[in-house]
Amino acid sequence: MPPESRLNAEGRPQAADRLDDDQYPAYTMGRAAELIGATPGFLRSLGEAGLISPTRSEGGHRRYSRQQLRRAARARELVDQATPVEAACRIVRLEDDLEAALRMNEELRRGGE
Repeated sequence: MPPESRLNAEGRPQAADRLDDDQYPAYTMGRAAELIGATPGFLRSLGEAGLISPTRSEGGHRRYSRQQLRRAARARELVDQATPVEAACRIVRLEDDLEAALRMNEELRRGGE
């Protein structure tokens, strides 16, 4: 099937074609909470702390991507170890920054060979 036939009326890829996209907001709040073993309130607290920013559906419901769920799951691990939510969010951000810096260093190293 040609790629252009997989577009919706707005010219965007159909939802089923985007499920492999880590950024695609595929999960409802209830399903997201279930997947990471947390409560919807925990996800809301991560949003309030600025760690994740769920997309809103047309009906105003929160939708989460896989990338957001990975960050939320890591924060949950830290909170389960008695780390306060705000501190857990800061740790997750710092871990993400470190990972990005390491990736950049590796790319620069490969470029210099």
